[in-house]
Amino acid sequence: MIARGARLVLVGCLLGAIAGPVRAQARLTQDEVLALAFPNAASIDRKTAFLSEVERKRAERAAGEGARVAQNVVTFYLAVDVRGAPIGVAYFDAHIVRTLDEVLMIVVGLDDAIRRIDVVRFSEPPEYEASDRWLETIVGKSLNEELSLKGDVVNITGASLTARAVVRASRRALALHAVIEPFAEAR
Repeated sequence: MIARGARLVLVGCLLGAIAGPVRAQARLTQDEVLALAFPNAASIDRKTAFLSEVERKRAERAAGEGARVAQNVVTFYLAVDVRGAPIGVAYFDAHIVRTLDEVLMIVVGLDDAIRRIDVVRFSEPPEYEASDRWLETIVGKSLNEELSLKGDVVNITGASLTARAVVRASRRALALHAVIEPFAEAR
């Protein structure tokens, strides 16, 4: 028989174990994270690109090894200023890290480089999540050989699968961006 005090401690530990990860994994909504990424936008327009099989394969080749591009329909969010000129574009990438999902918002600037990465959802244990500081090391990168764990991106000790997943998602977003060319009308 467990004493009353021990039962309360046991119940408290169980509740903490249940509530802890849920609280730690609470995230912003898609609209909230878009508003943070583009605080000065007059509007953020949801757009859809329909890729031909040739375009999909071109994006997959550009993304590189392991960064599979499986979809021919790509949704992206184009932020524009009051004159209607683009200020950036956001792509949401959902993928599996180890066995559970992660969703990233990857913002690309007018220079076709990554301007921001936000973790929208991370279902793996919190200790495997990439820190904001590490994500900042990818900001400013373009789609080239330096955007890799063998290039300028440092691996995350103890979370190498996360690092690999983030780099692949970043390369995939930039490759799709190059094929879709959302800023072409403004240039």
